[in-house]
Amino acid sequence: KLLYHLEKEEQMPDGMCIDAEGKLWVACIDGGRVIRIDPETGKRIQTVKLPTPRITSCCFGGKDYSEMYVTSAYDGLDEATLAKEPHAGEIFKITGLGVKGIPQNFFAA
Repeated sequence: KLLYHLEKEEQMPDGMCIDAEGKLWVACIDGGRVIRIDPETGKRIQTVKLPTPRITSCCFGGKDYSEMYVTSAYDGLDEATLAKEPHAGEIFKITGLGVKGIPQNFFAA
């Protein structure tokens, strides 16, 4: 079942996580953002733009899971592109989203 059709500027989905309200957060690689999708309606309800386009994954953390951590990539970028994208490869902490994440599940091997 198709849940959400990415807009052109969102590019391609990569890493994802779920918040405490059951909403899906999707890192948009080459889109420079993380989007929040309501799986019930299939609508994008929040967008967080970041200072580099190659956004790879997202997760909630911090003592009460109110912080989002977002990774980005720099692999495959040449020196000229890296000069234009100085934040490529960094990890970002986002606060003030108004929503919390949930603890991850651990499984025994």
